[in-house]
This record gives sequence, structure tokens and C-alpha cells, in this order.
Amino acid sequence: MRVALFATCLGDAMFPAAPKATVQILERLGCEVEFPAAQTCCGQMHTNTGYRKQAVSSVRTFVDAFADYDAVVAPSGSCVASVRHQHAMVAEGDRRLSRAVARIAPQVHELSEFLVDVLGVTDVGAYFPHRVTYHPTCHSARLLRVGDRPLRLLRAVRSLELAELPAAEQCCGFGGTFALKNPDVSVAMGADKARHVRETDAEVLCAGDSSCLMHIGGLLSRQRSGIRVMHLAEILASTEGIDR
Repeated sequence: MRVALFATCLGDAMFPAAPKATVQILERLGCEVEFPAAQTCCGQMHTNTGYRKQAVSSVRTFVDAFADYDAVVAPSGSCVASVRHQHAMVAEGDRRLSRAVARIAPQVHELSEFLVDVLGVTDVGAYFPHRVTYHPTCHSARLLRVGDRPLRLLRAVRSLELAELPAAEQCCGFGGTFALKNPDVSVAMGADKARHVRETDAEVLCAGDSSCLMHIGGLLSRQRSGIRVMHLAEILASTEGIDR
């Protein structure tokens, strides 16, 4: 299967380990993975902030970059949700762009749903001898409805001990520009999430979005908790002899 990696702008600029790990997993499972160099931001930030017209060029760039692939995979529930639920709205009024979005958007997948639903795999051959807790990010849980797919993948990782996160369904408070516009509320929500993470006695907090891990991880670091944050892809890419 010819698969395109959608690295996302956050992954490309700040957290490259997640997209790199995504490629490692997919190639291990026999996929032919390519990185279309023309890709840029999906336009989510503009759309969420009310600048829908300004997001049109980002959507157009997206559909052009990913037009010729069997599937597009991203290590981000948030960005995939934007493609599948916002791009059609942004493209309204432009017939050509709307048709392109309608064709490509269903082929864009968050990593866990691609592994479980498209490839039919839960055991990806990973090894990670640590106690891990999982935070279901809002967009992956509420818009993509990935459900227990990430947990099924984590349970299949050899030597991994999975700890249940209290109040897991609660938002971490990041919300993209919400954290900038409402910093006090954002930090309070993040503090609640960090407290619940500490209650698990986990060594590692895992999630499917680097943005949420950045927010929670910053709080855990300032609290000197000793808890690492890692993207789901990084754990699934780990093998015996490679302890991330």
C-alpha cells in the first residue's frame, strides 16, 4: 500500500519524533511510505479562530499534495479531524476544491485507526518495558471516535504495563489558541489532568496528539514529577534493544 505521511506542522517544527516513529511503524508493517514535500499546515488554526477564507490556500495545498496516494496517515487526531470535518466547510463555494476534498478526506487517517481498521493490526511488534497511562485527546475521542483503538495497540505491546487514567475523558485544557486566549482556565484544566496522571504512578504519559502532550508535559515538568510524555507512535515504534 502506498501511504503518504502527513507530518503536521507541529510535528515537523517541534516534535519530529512522532512522524518519524509513524514511518518506522508503517514500513515495519510493509507499507510504502512517502513524504510529500509540498505539504504545509492543514489550516485548523485559521479555521478554529474564525479565519475561514484565509484557510482556503492551506486546504488547496493539502489536496494537491496528497492527491495521488492510497492513504494518508498522521500522528495527530486533531489535524485529521480538521481535514475530515472542516475542509469541506472551508471549500464551500469552490466546486473544484470541494470535489477534491470529498475525494481525499475519507482517505486521511489518524495512526491508531489506520493500524486497526485499515491494516487490521493491533500487535505491531513493539516492546516497551514501562508503566504507561493513556490520555484520549478531545478531537480523537469526540470527532474521530477512535474509541479503544489506541488502548488495544498499547495492550499488545510486550512488557508494557498499562495504568488506567482517572477522569480520562476530561479535556487537558490546551485547545490550541484556547490556551492563549484563556490561559488561567487552560492551566487549571491542565493541572487537573497532571494530578490524575501522577495518581497512576506511571513512568510515561502517552497520547495521540503532540499538542496535548506539550501542554500536560510542561506542567508535569514544572512539578518535577519525573513522568515522561511520549506520543503513541514512539511507543509503538519501540522494539527490544531500542528503549526510547
